[in-house]
Amino acid sequence: MKNDQRLYYAYSDYLKSKYGEKVYKLPVNLPVSCPNRTDGNRGCSFCAGCGTGFEAMDASVSVKEQLEQTRQYIESRYHAHKFIAYFQNYTNTFLPVPDFRYYVEEASKVPDLVAVSVSTRPDCIRREYMEVLKSISERYQLDITIELGLQTVNYRTLASINRGHGIAEYIDAVLLIREYGFELCTHVIVNLPGDDMTDCIETARVVSALRTDVVKIHSLYIAKNTRLCEEFESGTISVCSKEEYIRRLVAFLENLSPDIAVERLFSRVPEKDAVFSNWGKSWWALRDELFAYMDSKKSYQGKKFHYLGGAALDKIQGA
Repeated sequence: MKNDQRLYYAYSDYLKSKYGEKVYKLPVNLPVSCPNRTDGNRGCSFCAGCGTGFEAMDASVSVKEQLEQTRQYIESRYHAHKFIAYFQNYTNTFLPVPDFRYYVEEASKVPDLVAVSVSTRPDCIRREYMEVLKSISERYQLDITIELGLQTVNYRTLASINRGHGIAEYIDAVLLIREYGFELCTHVIVNLPGDDMTDCIETARVVSALRTDVVKIHSLYIAKNTRLCEEFESGTISVCSKEEYIRRLVAFLENLSPDIAVERLFSRVPEKDAVFSNWGKSWWALRDELFAYMDSKKSYQGKKFHYLGGAALDKIQGA
């Protein structure tokens, strides 16, 4: 058994169990923005002008062409046979409903897709968009994943990074997505300035209580030409040490439900686009450090997952 398989529930294993083989995501970049970038607002303090779609093709290229070109490359390189169309960058439901339907339907016609994944914000989830996804899912026999950027449950930190939403919007979005039975992936950053270990643990507990299916964990990187970059270079904010990040990551995993798949442990961003990323280390070197630390502490995902289901009642004698 691989080292990471006994330490945490890897997303790759989750997909292989679900689809019978390895599945690859194909990023799609739409000509879309974000509600947090309207009326002169610069958006979240960590968000670069290009969003987070560093790996995607230009949005001027049609959805079909983006997917087909990327599919051909991945298929030839990795001998892949199954794919997920991943609407990755910015807020992909921040579109009129007819436009949203058009783009998702265009993606759904590409061969060998098993699912469509739509990345968006908690304050951009509405029933009309869920109905579009439901109809496309039924018509093309595709699974649907909604990826929500939560980042942290610390509402003060959300305000300080100009996130533009709080925890209520996340809960509201999760409840609606659950009505439709779509898979839910929650994005978190466990070392935002202003957060501490308590916030990290509480974020793991909240996403576990709300039963997200997948969590994507990011280490904070600082992209060029962002407000966070200005604050970092002026010394207004700092990034926690590598050792502290690993401690927080372990605490997050220990408090996370063992049934939740973990898609990522560290951010991946091109070096040329950031002034700080992963303490100058490769993500796989950090992963090796994480695994060594978890081994030394006899740590694993879900080790401390015993706080739900009326856990305090366990204290009753004879219960």
